[in-house]
Amino acid sequence: MNPAPTSPPPDYARLAAVGPYFALGTSPAGRPPEGFRPLAELYGTGPDAPLAARLRVVARRLGTGEPRVAASILHLGLAARFWSVGLGSAVLLGTVPTLEDAWMRIPDQGPLDLWTPPEPARTDPIRTESARTESARPDAATLADRLHETVLLGQLEPLAATVRAAAPLSPRLLLGNAASALGGTLRVLDAHAPGAARPLVAELLDREPLAGSGTLRTGPYGTAFRRNSCCLYYRVGPGAGLCGDCCFSTPPGRGRRAG
Repeated sequence: MNPAPTSPPPDYARLAAVGPYFALGTSPAGRPPEGFRPLAELYGTGPDAPLAARLRVVARRLGTGEPRVAASILHLGLAARFWSVGLGSAVLLGTVPTLEDAWMRIPDQGPLDLWTPPEPARTDPIRTESARTESARPDAATLADRLHETVLLGQLEPLAATVRAAAPLSPRLLLGNAASALGGTLRVLDAHAPGAARPLVAELLDREPLAGSGTLRTGPYGTAFRRNSCCLYYRVGPGAGLCGDCCFSTPPGRGRRAG
């Protein structure tokens, strides 16, 4: 019996063309670049943990004395980073990286650097020879399952726990951040692969735990998402204003606790 043909590793280099939030490094040698550390270390707690140290940097750059404001903005950016890699891979490559053995580096500026060793494209267990074609990619429900497993459960769930250990943020606010980051990722991908990501995002927003976190609208002129919570960006300062998908139409009073 001839051995079953194996799928080549996904070409993650294609993701970088969309933007820095989508980039995922890899190499045939299977060794991370110098200065990278296991991604799992991002979810450590304590004052010397990577995320706690980054939180202090973000607070200083934002000029805020409220740790929860800086923590929410940091969480939103990291959620966007993970969604970009996952959703971008699903749409452009037809697969979702597991990120189980991923490594990371926290740069001085810009999004988190991510690197993963080569891994084969994930395919359905039963696949005929004729189905191993570009047109036989997993359907939206299958890719949504993988995104739910890899991004929501694998990354955003431990990330939320780590952020809440560093600052008092409500689970509802962090779910709103996750949904907002997903909506933002969709808008970027729509410009590169029009309409391709919409079924996936709609499926994920209909599932727990994101169900009820906001409203997604799509149409011939683009997409719009309005969340049912606030990321607290308006508390950065008097001129900060509101994000485009905020639940508020005007910034609430400074004494009001949004979330």
